[in-house]
Amino acid sequence: MSRQASRDLVGAWIMAAGLFASVTSRVPGEPAASASGPAKPQTASTQRIEKSKPDVQARFAQGQKALQDGDLDAAEAAFRQVLAADPGSAAAYANLGVVAMRRKEWDRALTFLGKAAKLAPQLSGIRLNIGLVKYRRGDYSGAIPDFASVVQDQPDSAQARYLLGLCDFFAERFEDAVTTLEPLWRQKANDFMYLYVLSVVADGAAQRELSEKALAQLVQVGGDSAEFHLMLGKAYLNRQESDKAILELQQAAGMNPSLPFVHFNLGIAYVRTGDSTRGEKEFLEDIRIEPDVPDTYELLGEFYSRAAKDSEAEKCFYEALRRDPKMWVSLSGLAKIHLRQEKHQQALGEVDAALRLAPSAQRLHFVRGQILKKLARNEEAEKELTVAAQARNAAVEKDREANALGNGRVPNPELKQQPQ
Repeated sequence: MSRQASRDLVGAWIMAAGLFASVTSRVPGEPAASASGPAKPQTASTQRIEKSKPDVQARFAQGQKALQDGDLDAAEAAFRQVLAADPGSAAAYANLGVVAMRRKEWDRALTFLGKAAKLAPQLSGIRLNIGLVKYRRGDYSGAIPDFASVVQDQPDSAQARYLLGLCDFFAERFEDAVTTLEPLWRQKANDFMYLYVLSVVADGAAQRELSEKALAQLVQVGGDSAEFHLMLGKAYLNRQESDKAILELQQAAGMNPSLPFVHFNLGIAYVRTGDSTRGEKEFLEDIRIEPDVPDTYELLGEFYSRAAKDSEAEKCFYEALRRDPKMWVSLSGLAKIHLRQEKHQQALGEVDAALRLAPSAQRLHFVRGQILKKLARNEEAEKELTVAAQARNAAVEKDREANALGNGRVPNPELKQQPQ
Protein backbone atom coordinates (compact mmCIF):
# COMPACT_ATOMS: atom_id res chain seq x y z
CA MET A 1 0.00 0.00 0.00
CA SER A 2 1.41 3.45 -0.88
CA ARG A 3 1.91 6.19 1.70
CA GLN A 4 -0.94 8.20 0.16
CA ALA A 5 -3.20 5.16 0.28
CA SER A 6 -2.33 4.74 3.94
CA ARG A 7 -3.18 8.39 4.60
CA ASP A 8 -6.46 7.89 2.76
CA LEU A 9 -7.21 4.90 4.93
CA VAL A 10 -6.54 6.86 8.11
CA GLY A 11 -8.86 9.54 6.79
CA ALA A 12 -11.44 6.91 5.92
CA TRP A 13 -11.43 5.69 9.52
CA ILE A 14 -12.30 9.20 10.64
CA MET A 15 -14.91 9.73 7.93
CA ALA A 16 -16.48 6.42 8.87
CA ALA A 17 -16.85 7.86 12.35
CA GLY A 18 -18.76 10.80 10.90
CA LEU A 19 -16.10 13.47 11.35
CA PHE A 20 -16.38 15.13 7.97
CA ALA A 21 -20.01 14.68 6.94
CA SER A 22 -21.30 18.05 8.10
CA VAL A 23 -18.76 19.94 6.00
CA THR A 24 -20.38 18.80 2.78
CA SER A 25 -23.11 20.99 1.37
CA ARG A 26 -26.74 20.46 2.25
CA VAL A 27 -29.99 22.37 2.14
CA PRO A 28 -29.17 25.69 3.84
CA GLY A 29 -29.85 25.83 7.53
CA GLU A 30 -30.76 22.20 7.89
CA PRO A 31 -29.26 20.22 10.75
CA ALA A 32 -26.65 17.65 9.78
CA ALA A 33 -27.85 14.15 9.00
CA SER A 34 -28.01 11.95 12.07
CA ALA A 35 -27.96 8.24 12.66
CA SER A 36 -31.73 8.23 12.61
CA GLY A 37 -31.93 9.52 9.06
CA PRO A 38 -31.62 12.70 7.01
CA ALA A 39 -32.56 16.06 8.45
CA LYS A 40 -36.06 17.36 7.85
CA PRO A 41 -36.14 19.39 4.64
CA GLN A 42 -38.14 22.37 5.93
CA THR A 43 -36.58 24.92 8.30
CA ALA A 44 -37.09 28.57 9.09
CA SER A 45 -34.09 29.45 6.91
CA THR A 46 -35.35 27.62 3.85
CA GLN A 47 -38.80 29.17 4.33
CA ARG A 48 -37.17 32.58 4.39
CA ILE A 49 -35.43 31.92 1.07
CA GLU A 50 -38.61 30.54 -0.48
CA LYS A 51 -40.53 33.69 0.49
CA SER A 52 -37.86 36.06 -0.84
CA LYS A 53 -37.63 37.52 -4.31
CA PRO A 54 -37.09 35.11 -7.22
CA ASP A 55 -33.66 36.61 -8.04
CA VAL A 56 -32.50 35.96 -4.44
CA GLN A 57 -33.77 32.40 -4.68
CA ALA A 58 -31.87 31.97 -7.92
CA ARG A 59 -28.67 33.38 -6.42
CA PHE A 60 -29.00 31.03 -3.47
CA ALA A 61 -29.50 28.04 -5.74
CA GLN A 62 -26.45 29.08 -7.76
CA GLY A 63 -24.42 29.27 -4.57
CA GLN A 64 -25.49 25.82 -3.50
CA LYS A 65 -24.72 24.37 -6.92
CA ALA A 66 -21.27 25.98 -6.89
CA LEU A 67 -20.64 24.65 -3.39
CA GLN A 68 -21.62 21.15 -4.48
CA ASP A 69 -19.32 21.46 -7.51
CA GLY A 70 -16.41 22.69 -5.40
CA ASP A 71 -16.34 26.16 -7.00
CA LEU A 72 -15.78 28.04 -3.76
CA ASP A 73 -15.22 31.47 -5.33
CA ALA A 74 -18.53 31.30 -7.19
CA ALA A 75 -20.33 29.98 -4.10
CA GLU A 76 -18.99 32.80 -1.93
CA ALA A 77 -19.97 35.42 -4.49
CA ALA A 78 -23.50 34.05 -4.75
CA PHE A 79 -24.07 33.84 -0.99
CA ARG A 80 -22.73 37.39 -0.53
CA GLN A 81 -25.24 38.58 -3.11
CA VAL A 82 -27.97 36.84 -1.10
CA LEU A 83 -26.83 38.71 2.01
CA ALA A 84 -26.79 42.01 0.15
CA ALA A 85 -30.49 41.49 -0.60
CA ASP A 86 -31.36 39.78 2.68
CA PRO A 87 -28.91 40.62 5.53
CA GLY A 88 -30.87 38.37 7.89
CA SER A 89 -30.32 35.13 5.97
CA ALA A 90 -28.90 32.63 8.43
CA ALA A 91 -28.65 30.11 5.61
CA ALA A 92 -26.34 32.36 3.56
CA TYR A 93 -24.09 32.98 6.56
CA ALA A 94 -24.03 29.27 7.34
CA ASN A 95 -22.98 28.36 3.81
CA LEU A 96 -20.33 31.09 3.78
CA GLY A 97 -19.07 29.36 6.91
CA VAL A 98 -18.92 26.09 4.99
CA VAL A 99 -16.98 27.81 2.19
CA ALA A 100 -14.45 29.08 4.73
CA MET A 101 -14.20 25.60 6.29
CA ARG A 102 -13.43 24.09 2.90
CA ARG A 103 -10.62 26.63 2.57
CA LYS A 104 -9.45 25.90 6.13
CA GLU A 105 -9.97 29.56 7.01
CA TRP A 106 -11.06 28.79 10.53
CA ASP A 107 -11.36 32.34 11.90
CA ARG A 108 -13.56 33.43 9.00
CA ALA A 109 -15.61 30.25 9.34
CA LEU A 110 -16.30 30.97 13.01
CA THR A 111 -17.31 34.54 12.19
CA PHE A 112 -19.84 33.46 9.56
CA LEU A 113 -21.17 30.54 11.59
CA GLY A 114 -21.45 32.69 14.69
CA LYS A 115 -23.66 35.14 12.81
CA ALA A 116 -25.74 32.27 11.48
CA ALA A 117 -26.15 30.84 14.99
CA LYS A 118 -27.36 34.17 16.35
CA LEU A 119 -29.93 34.43 13.57
CA ALA A 120 -31.07 30.79 13.87
CA PRO A 121 -30.06 29.42 17.30
CA GLN A 122 -32.53 26.56 16.94
CA LEU A 123 -30.58 24.96 14.08
CA SER A 124 -28.27 22.34 15.53
CA GLY A 125 -26.46 21.86 12.21
CA ILE A 126 -24.89 25.31 12.54
CA ARG A 127 -23.67 24.53 16.06
CA LEU A 128 -22.27 21.22 14.80
CA ASN A 129 -20.20 23.10 12.22
CA ILE A 130 -18.98 25.54 14.88
CA GLY A 131 -17.84 22.56 16.92
CA LEU A 132 -16.12 21.09 13.86
CA VAL A 133 -14.16 24.29 13.28
CA LYS A 134 -12.94 24.26 16.87
CA TYR A 135 -12.08 20.57 16.54
CA ARG A 136 -10.02 21.26 13.44
CA ARG A 137 -8.17 24.01 15.30
CA GLY A 138 -7.37 21.64 18.15
CA ASP A 139 -9.64 23.48 20.59
CA TYR A 140 -11.23 20.30 21.91
CA SER A 141 -12.39 21.74 25.23
CA GLY A 142 -13.92 24.69 23.41
CA ALA A 143 -15.85 22.40 21.05
CA ILE A 144 -17.44 20.38 23.86
CA PRO A 145 -20.36 22.79 24.57
CA ASP A 146 -21.22 22.99 20.86
CA PHE A 147 -21.32 19.23 20.32
CA ALA A 148 -23.06 18.71 23.68
CA SER A 149 -25.85 21.10 22.62
CA VAL A 150 -26.35 19.12 19.41
CA VAL A 151 -26.49 15.83 21.32
CA GLN A 152 -29.03 17.37 23.68
CA ASP A 153 -31.20 18.40 20.72
CA GLN A 154 -30.57 15.19 18.75
CA PRO A 155 -29.70 12.35 21.17
CA ASP A 156 -29.64 9.87 18.26
CA SER A 157 -27.03 11.82 16.27
CA ALA A 158 -24.13 9.36 16.14
CA GLN A 159 -21.94 11.97 14.46
CA ALA A 160 -22.34 14.61 17.16
CA ARG A 161 -22.08 12.05 19.96
CA TYR A 162 -18.86 10.57 18.56
CA LEU A 163 -17.29 14.01 18.08
CA LEU A 164 -18.27 14.97 21.63
CA GLY A 165 -16.70 11.77 22.91
CA LEU A 166 -13.49 12.45 20.98
CA CYS A 167 -13.30 15.94 22.45
CA ASP A 168 -13.78 14.52 25.95
CA PHE A 169 -11.04 12.01 25.11
CA PHE A 170 -8.55 14.68 24.02
CA ALA A 171 -9.45 16.85 27.03
CA GLU A 172 -8.89 13.79 29.27
CA ARG A 173 -12.44 13.95 30.63
CA PHE A 174 -12.54 10.18 30.65
CA GLU A 175 -15.70 9.60 32.68
CA ASP A 176 -17.62 12.02 30.46
CA ALA A 177 -16.17 10.30 27.39
CA VAL A 178 -17.38 6.89 28.58
CA THR A 179 -20.86 8.27 29.24
CA THR A 180 -20.96 9.79 25.76
CA LEU A 181 -19.40 6.96 23.77
CA GLU A 182 -20.73 3.79 25.38
CA PRO A 183 -24.27 4.25 23.93
CA LEU A 184 -22.73 4.02 20.44
CA TRP A 185 -21.61 0.42 20.98
CA ARG A 186 -24.44 -1.14 18.96
CA GLN A 187 -23.66 1.08 15.94
CA LYS A 188 -19.88 1.14 16.15
CA ALA A 189 -18.88 -2.24 17.59
CA ASN A 190 -16.97 -3.00 14.37
CA ASP A 191 -15.16 0.34 14.17
CA PHE A 192 -11.41 0.17 14.97
CA MET A 193 -11.09 3.77 16.09
CA TYR A 194 -14.20 3.71 18.24
CA LEU A 195 -13.10 0.55 20.05
CA TYR A 196 -9.60 1.92 20.59
CA VAL A 197 -10.86 5.22 22.02
CA LEU A 198 -13.44 3.47 24.19
CA SER A 199 -10.80 1.13 25.61
CA VAL A 200 -8.56 4.09 26.49
CA VAL A 201 -11.23 6.27 28.09
CA ALA A 202 -12.68 3.34 30.03
CA ASP A 203 -9.22 2.56 31.37
CA GLY A 204 -8.76 6.24 32.26
CA ALA A 205 -12.09 6.23 34.06
CA ALA A 206 -11.06 3.12 36.02
CA GLN A 207 -13.75 1.05 34.28
CA ARG A 208 -11.49 -1.92 33.63
CA GLU A 209 -14.29 -4.28 32.64
CA LEU A 210 -15.48 -1.99 29.85
CA SER A 211 -11.88 -1.40 28.74
CA GLU A 212 -11.32 -5.17 28.52
CA LYS A 213 -14.60 -5.59 26.62
CA ALA A 214 -13.60 -2.95 24.05
CA LEU A 215 -10.13 -4.42 23.65
CA ALA A 216 -11.52 -7.95 23.23
CA GLN A 217 -13.95 -6.68 20.58
CA LEU A 218 -11.08 -4.89 18.82
CA VAL A 219 -9.21 -8.20 18.63
CA GLN A 220 -12.33 -10.03 17.42
CA VAL A 221 -13.17 -7.66 14.56
CA GLY A 222 -9.63 -6.63 13.67
CA GLY A 223 -8.72 -9.39 11.26
CA ASP A 224 -5.06 -9.41 10.32
CA SER A 225 -4.43 -6.00 8.77
CA ALA A 226 -1.51 -3.72 9.52
CA GLU A 227 -4.00 -1.07 10.71
CA PHE A 228 -5.49 -3.49 13.23
CA HIS A 229 -2.08 -4.38 14.68
CA LEU A 230 -1.25 -0.66 14.92
CA MET A 231 -4.38 0.12 16.94
CA LEU A 232 -3.96 -2.94 19.14
CA GLY A 233 -0.33 -1.95 19.77
CA LYS A 234 -1.44 1.54 20.78
CA ALA A 235 -4.01 0.06 23.13
CA TYR A 236 -1.28 -2.00 24.80
CA LEU A 237 0.92 1.08 25.10
CA ASN A 238 -1.84 2.91 26.93
CA ARG A 239 -2.13 -0.05 29.30
CA GLN A 240 1.63 0.09 30.02
CA GLU A 241 2.18 -3.27 28.32
CA SER A 242 5.12 -2.24 26.17
CA ASP A 243 6.36 -5.73 25.30
CA LYS A 244 2.97 -6.72 23.89
CA ALA A 245 2.79 -3.37 22.11
CA ILE A 246 6.14 -3.96 20.41
CA LEU A 247 5.03 -7.34 19.08
CA GLU A 248 1.87 -5.86 17.55
CA LEU A 249 3.62 -2.78 16.17
CA GLN A 250 6.46 -4.81 14.68
CA GLN A 251 3.87 -6.96 12.95
CA ALA A 252 2.14 -3.85 11.60
CA ALA A 253 5.45 -2.43 10.37
CA GLY A 254 6.35 -5.74 8.76
CA MET A 255 3.07 -5.80 6.86
CA ASN A 256 3.25 -2.14 5.82
CA PRO A 257 6.53 -0.33 6.58
CA SER A 258 5.07 2.98 5.36
CA LEU A 259 1.95 2.88 7.53
CA PRO A 260 1.56 6.31 9.12
CA PHE A 261 2.28 6.44 12.87
CA VAL A 262 3.43 2.85 13.27
CA HIS A 263 7.05 3.97 13.70
CA PHE A 264 5.92 6.83 15.95
CA ASN A 265 4.38 4.33 18.36
CA LEU A 266 7.25 1.85 18.02
CA GLY A 267 9.59 4.66 19.04
CA ILE A 268 7.58 5.23 22.21
CA ALA A 269 7.55 1.50 22.97
CA TYR A 270 11.31 1.09 22.52
CA VAL A 271 12.11 4.13 24.69
CA ARG A 272 9.85 2.79 27.42
CA THR A 273 11.70 -0.50 27.41
CA GLY A 274 15.07 1.25 27.60
CA ASP A 275 16.13 0.86 23.98
CA SER A 276 16.78 4.53 23.21
CA THR A 277 18.80 3.85 20.07
CA ARG A 278 15.97 1.99 18.35
CA GLY A 279 13.48 4.52 19.70
CA GLU A 280 15.30 7.42 18.06
CA LYS A 281 15.59 5.45 14.82
CA GLU A 282 11.82 4.83 14.75
CA PHE A 283 10.98 8.50 15.39
CA LEU A 284 13.25 9.55 12.54
CA GLU A 285 11.67 6.94 10.26
CA ASP A 286 8.21 8.26 11.09
CA ILE A 287 9.34 11.78 10.17
CA ARG A 288 10.69 10.45 6.87
CA ILE A 289 7.29 8.91 6.09
CA GLU A 290 5.13 11.71 7.50
CA PRO A 291 7.26 14.90 7.58
CA ASP A 292 4.41 17.25 8.45
CA VAL A 293 3.13 15.73 11.72
CA PRO A 294 4.08 18.08 14.59
CA ASP A 295 3.56 15.44 17.29
CA THR A 296 6.55 13.41 16.09
CA TYR A 297 8.91 16.38 16.21
CA GLU A 298 7.63 17.27 19.67
CA LEU A 299 8.13 13.76 21.02
CA LEU A 300 11.58 13.52 19.44
CA GLY A 301 12.40 16.89 21.01
CA GLU A 302 11.41 15.54 24.41
CA PHE A 303 13.54 12.46 23.74
CA TYR A 304 16.60 14.62 22.95
CA SER A 305 15.91 16.90 25.91
CA ARG A 306 15.91 13.93 28.28
CA ALA A 307 19.25 12.90 26.76
CA ALA A 308 20.66 16.43 27.36
CA LYS A 309 20.98 17.01 23.60
CA ASP A 310 19.68 20.56 23.76
CA SER A 311 20.65 21.58 20.24
CA GLU A 312 18.79 18.66 18.65
CA ALA A 313 15.84 19.12 21.01
CA GLU A 314 15.58 22.84 20.22
CA LYS A 315 15.46 22.14 16.48
CA CYS A 316 12.71 19.56 16.94
CA PHE A 317 10.58 21.84 19.11
CA TYR A 318 10.85 24.64 16.54
CA GLU A 319 9.88 22.21 13.78
CA ALA A 320 6.81 21.15 15.77
CA LEU A 321 5.78 24.76 16.37
CA ARG A 322 6.34 25.66 12.73
CA ARG A 323 3.74 23.05 11.82
CA ASP A 324 1.38 23.81 14.70
CA PRO A 325 1.89 26.92 16.88
CA LYS A 326 -0.42 25.42 19.53
CA MET A 327 2.06 22.69 20.59
CA TRP A 328 2.42 23.94 24.15
CA VAL A 329 4.71 21.09 25.21
CA SER A 330 7.20 22.28 22.59
CA LEU A 331 6.99 25.80 23.99
CA SER A 332 7.61 24.40 27.45
CA GLY A 333 10.55 22.39 26.13
CA LEU A 334 12.09 25.49 24.59
CA ALA A 335 11.58 27.41 27.84
CA LYS A 336 13.51 24.74 29.76
CA ILE A 337 16.34 24.76 27.23
CA HIS A 338 16.59 28.56 27.25
CA LEU A 339 16.46 28.59 31.04
CA ARG A 340 19.49 26.32 31.06
CA GLN A 341 21.15 28.63 28.54
CA GLU A 342 20.35 31.62 30.81
CA LYS A 343 18.15 33.23 28.15
CA HIS A 344 15.66 34.11 30.84
CA GLN A 345 13.44 36.66 29.10
CA GLN A 346 13.09 34.39 26.07
CA ALA A 347 12.28 31.45 28.34
CA LEU A 348 9.65 33.49 30.21
CA GLY A 349 7.95 34.46 26.97
CA GLU A 350 7.83 30.81 25.91
CA VAL A 351 6.41 29.48 29.16
CA ASP A 352 3.83 32.29 29.26
CA ALA A 353 2.76 31.37 25.72
CA ALA A 354 2.49 27.73 26.80
CA LEU A 355 0.33 28.69 29.80
CA ARG A 356 -2.03 30.64 27.57
CA LEU A 357 -2.52 27.49 25.52
CA ALA A 358 -2.68 25.09 28.48
CA PRO A 359 -3.67 27.02 31.62
CA SER A 360 -4.37 23.79 33.54
CA ALA A 361 -0.90 22.31 32.91
CA GLN A 362 0.51 22.61 36.40
CA ARG A 363 4.07 21.65 35.51
CA LEU A 364 4.38 24.91 33.60
CA HIS A 365 4.10 26.80 36.89
CA PHE A 366 7.24 25.08 38.17
CA VAL A 367 9.18 26.11 35.07
CA ARG A 368 7.83 29.65 35.31
CA GLY A 369 8.78 29.82 38.99
CA GLN A 370 12.35 28.80 38.21
CA ILE A 371 12.61 31.44 35.48
CA LEU A 372 11.21 34.17 37.72
CA LYS A 373 13.76 33.30 40.40
CA LYS A 374 16.55 33.82 37.89
CA LEU A 375 15.01 37.21 37.06
CA ALA A 376 14.98 38.10 40.79
CA ARG A 377 11.18 38.33 40.78
CA ASN A 378 11.10 36.30 43.98
CA GLU A 379 7.56 36.98 45.19
CA GLU A 380 6.04 35.94 41.87
CA ALA A 381 8.36 32.94 41.76
CA GLU A 382 7.20 31.68 45.16
CA LYS A 383 3.56 31.86 44.08
CA GLU A 384 4.28 29.82 40.96
CA LEU A 385 6.31 27.22 42.86
CA THR A 386 3.54 26.88 45.46
CA VAL A 387 1.01 26.13 42.72
CA ALA A 388 3.39 23.56 41.25
CA ALA A 389 3.98 21.93 44.66
CA GLN A 390 0.24 21.61 45.27
CA ALA A 391 -0.16 19.94 41.89
CA ARG A 392 2.64 17.46 42.61
CA ASN A 393 0.74 16.32 45.69
CA ALA A 394 -2.32 15.46 43.60
CA ALA A 395 -2.16 11.95 42.14
CA VAL A 396 -4.49 12.88 39.32
CA GLU A 397 -2.14 15.64 38.20
CA LYS A 398 0.82 13.29 38.37
CA ASP A 399 -0.97 10.91 36.04
CA ARG A 400 -2.23 13.64 33.74
CA GLU A 401 1.18 15.23 33.28
CA ALA A 402 3.15 12.03 32.83
CA ASN A 403 5.27 12.05 29.69
CA ALA A 404 4.37 9.70 26.84
CA LEU A 405 7.99 8.50 26.83
CA GLY A 406 7.47 7.36 30.40
CA ASN A 407 4.11 6.15 31.67
CA GLY A 408 1.90 8.87 30.20
CA ARG A 409 -0.87 8.38 27.68
CA VAL A 410 0.12 7.90 24.08
CA PRO A 411 -0.46 10.85 21.73
CA ASN A 412 -3.06 10.28 19.02
CA PRO A 413 -2.08 12.36 15.98
CA GLU A 414 -4.01 10.02 13.66
CA LEU A 415 -7.26 11.03 15.36
CA LYS A 416 -6.44 14.67 14.73
CA GLN A 417 -5.65 14.15 11.06
CA GLN A 418 -8.13 15.66 8.63
CA PRO A 419 -9.52 13.35 5.97
CA GLN A 420 -7.50 13.54 2.78
